[in-house]
Amino acid sequence: MSLTMRQTVRLKVQSLYIDHKTWLQDWLKWKLGSIETAEDLSQDVFMRLLGRSEVVTVRRPRAYLGRIARGLVIDHWRRRDIEEAWRKLQAAVPEQAQPSPEERLEVVETLVEIDRILGTLKPRMRTAFLLARVEGMTCPCIARHLGVSKATVERDIAAALRHCYRALTSQGNRS
Repeated sequence: MSLTMRQTVRLKVQSLYIDHKTWLQDWLKWKLGSIETAEDLSQDVFMRLLGRSEVVTVRRPRAYLGRIARGLVIDHWRRRDIEEAWRKLQAAVPEQAQPSPEERLEVVETLVEIDRILGTLKPRMRTAFLLARVEGMTCPCIARHLGVSKATVERDIAAALRHCYRALTSQGNRS
C-alpha cells in the first residue's frame, strides 16, 4: 500500500474515531454491560479499519461501525462461552494435573480457532462432522439421527474434513 493511500485510510479512520467513538462505546457498553470490554472492542473496531488496505466511503457511519462491532461482540461471547466450558472441564481435573496458564491460553486459543472454522460450515455438515468426530457415531447412525441418507452424511463429513484441512493449511501459510 502506498504512503498516500495509507495516510488517506488513517485520516478517514481518524475522522470516524473522533465523530463516533463515544457513540460506539456507549452502544457496546449497553450491549455488553461492561465499560472495559466496550472500550476494548471499540478500539478493535478502529484497529480493523486501520488495517484495511483500501479507503472505504461510508454513507452511514454508525451502521457501518455497528456491523463491525456486532461481529466482534459475537466473537467475544463465543470466546467467553468457550473459556467457561474449559473452566468447568478443568474443575474436575486434580490440581497437580492442571495445565500452566500458558497452556490454558493455548488450549483456549485453539478451541476458539476450531469453533471459528466449524462455524463456517453449513449446519447439517457441522452436526454430522461433530457427531462422527466427537460423539463417535457411525454414518448410518448419523443418517438416521439427521433424517438423511448415509451417502449424504458421508459427503458432508468428507466436505467438512476438506474444509478444516484447507482452513488449517491456509492458516499455516499465513504464520
